[in-house]
Amino acid sequence: MSRSTPKALSRRERQIMDVVYRMERATAAEVLAGLPDPPSYSAVRALLRILEEKGHLRHEQEGPRYVYLPTLSRDKARTSALRQLVQTFFDGSPAQAVAALLGEPNARFTDAELDRLAQMIEQAREEEEEKRS
Repeated sequence: MSRSTPKALSRRERQIMDVVYRMERATAAEVLAGLPDPPSYSAVRALLRILEEKGHLRHEQEGPRYVYLPTLSRDKARTSALRQLVQTFFDGSPAQAVAALLGEPNARFTDAELDRLAQMIEQAREEEEEKRS
């Protein structure tokens, strides 16, 4: 698969990516230290190699160590993951995804967040009207 569309991640792979994104660049030992309920060091190294093969990470050699870096910015990775989630679970409908989030019983929004959502909806409405014109 190309680096522009990395393959989906397992739970542990997502945890590793979270550590690497948080640190911006990390060795296998640093990833291991940042994981909840960590597996063995060799398992972390194997998962880092798999993440490279999937196109999520790349490495640079610094002396005897490999330092791992994400291939996509966190924003691009987030957008790609969200797009895949909406396609898979909401039939490609962002409206269904938003409705599910807003209908979540434990969902709590600040006034500022609700204002921001209202602004985004209004902007989307205006853009759709411009397309129709």
